[in-house]
Amino acid sequence: MLENAADLPGVPNAFQHLWTPHRLVYIQNGQQPEEHECPFCLAPGKDDETSLIVHRGETGFVLLNLFPYNSGHLLVCPYRHVATYDQATKEEVAEIAELTQQAMRVLSGTSHCHGFNIGMNQGEVAGAGIAGHLHQHIVPRWRHDSNFFPIIAETKALPRLLGEVREEIASNWLKFG
Repeated sequence: MLENAADLPGVPNAFQHLWTPHRLVYIQNGQQPEEHECPFCLAPGKDDETSLIVHRGETGFVLLNLFPYNSGHLLVCPYRHVATYDQATKEEVAEIAELTQQAMRVLSGTSHCHGFNIGMNQGEVAGAGIAGHLHQHIVPRWRHDSNFFPIIAETKALPRLLGEVREEIASNWLKFG
């Protein structure tokens, strides 16, 4: 088990590293779902437990992120399939805001988090995992949990652990060499 990355060979940089192997599915798939396969459109048609919905509102709902950055990572989505915030109605925008506030209160009360990252990645180029359906992230944060991402705090989210990648390459070196 790796104890100190500073003892390993490589080129140091100013980035901290956040290992997120559960996000590999997004990288490997590399495509956006068709509208009829949109998980945010399909979720309300399933039972809450299966779809991870924690609350249903009038124009939107709140569900747990299947691939969370942190425990309790929630998403607020309108029921309607719209891609960007400017396409949402005034009613949808108001309820997204209200549901976000409520989610923050619930997470504060249940998980005793110290803060939140809240935001929307709009468009595939902006990093939206599901670019076709507007959704707001609410990520609870605790002191010393994992830090921010590259744009905010020079931190990279890496989808696989170094030891795992090293083992894969080493065990296949002769096969593909």
